Amino acid sequence: MKKIAIFTLSFVAIFSMQFVSAMDAELTVRVEAAMNGDHRSDKNKARNEYRNPAETLDFFGLEPNMTVLEIAPGGGWYTEILAPAMRDTGVYIAGSYDVDVEGQPKYRYRQHEALLKSIIDKPDLYGQIKVANYSPPQSRELWKEEAVDMVLTFRSSHGWVREGLVDDVYADFFKVLKSGGVLGVVQHRAPQEGDAVEWAKKGYVPESRIIQAAEKAGFVLDGKSEINANPKDLKDHDEGVWRLPPTLGLGDEDREKYLAIGESDRMTLRFKKP
Repeated sequence: MKKIAIFTLSFVAIFSMQFVSAMDAELTVRVEAAMNGDHRSDKNKARNEYRNPAETLDFFGLEPNMTVLEIAPGGGWYTEILAPAMRDTGVYIAGSYDVDVEGQPKYRYRQHEALLKSIIDKPDLYGQIKVANYSPPQSRELWKEEAVDMVLTFRSSHGWVREGLVDDVYADFFKVLKSGGVLGVVQHRAPQEGDAVEWAKKGYVPESRIIQAAEKAGFVLDGKSEINANPKDLKDHDEGVWRLPPTLGLGDEDREKYLAIGESDRMTLRFKKP
């Protein structure tokens, strides 16, 4: 059986939304409060401009009583929003790495430990988080079958495409979702032409490859949005997405140029489990 950690949380938030939302009014306020909250660093809040979390979660159909599983939360950018917003009404599950699997990149162990430390150190924010341990292909018992209302993955699918795991991973998402459940995908978007694996090495994936993996798993495409599109991103450098903010992998080389472009061009796709 997988290890599952369960904790408790409290969070008070009052901000008004700056767009017309289809989300529950109270949840809308909580999402906006969390994304602009004092618990977030200025660096993370600066990414709101490019990642559009309130609009993105609204498009995916987030509701206050949902059980939401975020896959590979990484440094916790969306965790900082979702965990407080879902407090006391729904359930937020961080689909972190399985640190019992040996030989993974070192950052995975660091990020997992940082997540657990945040839960312990800031119970008023993160105390209700549940933690799933997931490191495919060795560890694929993601969560209980048909127990989740929404699975979210942000900017991670290129890794699964590159490693030849994307079909299996999306099949795992399908298993844990309830009938009618939603899979929300945000991913750096490659041009439709070209090899998906080669593009994935640069951080991008053709939209058609994501749709193919989801449909193979059994999902139905339910909607597309250009919320996170960026036509300034021409995808014209071997450094790929990492030349752009926030990584700026080229250092001072053309720094102002890449700052002016902003973050990558991204697809935003909503799938449903029949």
